[in-house]
Parts: sequence; structure tokens; C-alpha cells
Amino acid sequence: MEIQKARYLKSAERVDQSPDHPYPEICFIGRSNVGKSSLINALTRHPKLAKTSSTPGKTRLLNFFIINDGQWCLVDLPGYGYAKVSQAEREAWDRRMQEFLVQRSYLRLIVVLVDGRHQPLDKDLDMIYWLAEQALPFIVVLTKADKLSKMAANKSLKTYKEELKEMNIETEVLLTSAGTRQGMMELQSVIDSFIAEHPNP
Repeated sequence: MEIQKARYLKSAERVDQSPDHPYPEICFIGRSNVGKSSLINALTRHPKLAKTSSTPGKTRLLNFFIINDGQWCLVDLPGYGYAKVSQAEREAWDRRMQEFLVQRSYLRLIVVLVDGRHQPLDKDLDMIYWLAEQALPFIVVLTKADKLSKMAANKSLKTYKEELKEMNIETEVLLTSAGTRQGMMELQSVIDSFIAEHPNP
């Protein structure tokens, strides 16, 4: 279903501060410079919903947004792997994020964003492997396809699919662009299917 309404609900530092609501949650995660906020704004057609910044690592909270008056809840998680903070702070962010993903009963799907311009990075592959190990539902979404030629973008898509196959992980891999809205309909379709299969708690 096309997203017509999106509104901010709440921000939280920890899973125990997260809102109590009856809606299935779709979480977006990725490295701090992957273009997560831009993709969320493109998907929802609300250009100022998630705050974008030229400074990576701005999102440090769990941010909740209600979609279509309660059809589902979008959760924007803090970016991981940001180098310009202390090791202790990075570990604290990662720990809070992992606690949320494992403990949150409303969670229905995790959208893992990776930069399609680059070869698979260890940090992204570690996250993907951890999600698979925890048996959490997730898909992989390549961002910034508009920064590549069509041939290069398709090569990147193929590389990620092959990498996941080698890891013995089966999941959807999509190619997207926030700038051109490439892949937004496909992403929305996947989200809709997960909501239909796993309705409100």
C-alpha cells in the first residue's frame, strides 16, 4: 500500500524507553553514511521526516514514525560504524541496537541498507551474519544506485547476491536510489508482504 501519511511518534535511547503501540514495526539500519534518512524520506514521500545531515552519525536515537495512521511503524535506528566517536560510544550504540532487535516483540522486518557504490564491507557483512544467526527477518537494500552506471549498479547487486549465497543466507536484495526513487515500489511491496504475513501483535 502506498504511503500517504507519516508522522513522528517518539525517540528513545534504549529499548525499554520505546513506545508501547499495537503496530507492526519495520526497522531501517545501516552504516552512518549510507543515506538512510534520504531513503526513508523518499520511501515515505515526506522529504523532512527523517533528518538528513552532511555529518554522518547524526542519528543517535531510536526514532519511531507512524505510517498511514497505524498501518505500521517505521523505526530509524542509529547508524553503526561511525569512526569519529570513541570506541566505547560505538560499542554502546551497537549494544543498544542489538538489544532492540532481539527484544522488540513488535518487530516484523529489518531493512539493512548498504552503499551500492562499494564492495561488501566487513562491517555490513558482520551485521548481516549476526541478523541471520539470530534468525531475525531482514532484507538487504543497496542505496545510491543513481551514482552508478546501470551496468555497475547491476554488478553491485549481483556481487551482494553472490556474497549472501556464499554465507548460506537467503533473503531479498534490492537496488534503490533515494534521488530517483528507483526501487521504492519494490521495497514497499516487500514491506507490505511482511506486514500481511505477520499482522499486528
